[in-house]
Amino acid sequence: MSDAITVEADSGGHTDSRPLSVLLPFFVQLRNEAQHTFGYRDAVMIGAAGGIADPKAIKGALSMGADYVLLGSVHQCTLEAGTSDLVKQMLSQMSITDCALGIAPDMFEIGAHVQVLKKGTMYAQRSQRLYSLYQRYESLDALPRTEQARLEKQVFKQSLEEVWNKVQVYWSRNPTQIERAQRDPKHKMALIFRWYLGNSSRWARAGDASRKVDFQIWCGPSLGVFNQWVKGTDLESWTNRRVVDVVHALLDGVVRAE
Repeated sequence: MSDAITVEADSGGHTDSRPLSVLLPFFVQLRNEAQHTFGYRDAVMIGAAGGIADPKAIKGALSMGADYVLLGSVHQCTLEAGTSDLVKQMLSQMSITDCALGIAPDMFEIGAHVQVLKKGTMYAQRSQRLYSLYQRYESLDALPRTEQARLEKQVFKQSLEEVWNKVQVYWSRNPTQIERAQRDPKHKMALIFRWYLGNSSRWARAGDASRKVDFQIWCGPSLGVFNQWVKGTDLESWTNRRVVDVVHALLDGVVRAE
């Protein structure tokens, strides 16, 4: 079925916040038992991802049995990353304490979390607030007037009716969503709230400075470790961070640490 399985620990975006030091040995042992039981001809490789951003973390993952490692958050702050320069600047200035859990746009109704940048943006707090309102109320009309006004002024920056009009245009490709919303006021509220969650990542990718406080930027605290590790070097500025140079620097660091 597979010749390589990657174990993802605490990472940017969707995460269960599990520590690599717990997950990796568990899956290495599980792999070893399966290979012994079923007599696999070729070894199944186990990779490590999540929370890896400096040579010590790489060396630690390898010493725990990983056959390879994957980087995520670090690459978001490189020249090749498909996001805006403004986002890259924000990421290059973050520390290990600058992440928080927000609500996932694709699983809003169940309150699933994504790990995002906290410094310079309020996405985590605002998305959590929207989910709290969704849990407590059955429709937009049931929201207190003060709450409606706060949403329109601070979060949506337009009336709820204007947002609903845009939602209908977006879902014209799937009219069943609109039909359901017309029958179910709570679903209508979910679609309107998800409009904010979905656009927050688009505003970030586009570098819309007017919506900077709403940027949804997936990343984990490991990027803060990387920023600290490259401080005082050419890689301190994100404008010098090419993927190949970043990887070579990390691998060189692993070798020197031997």
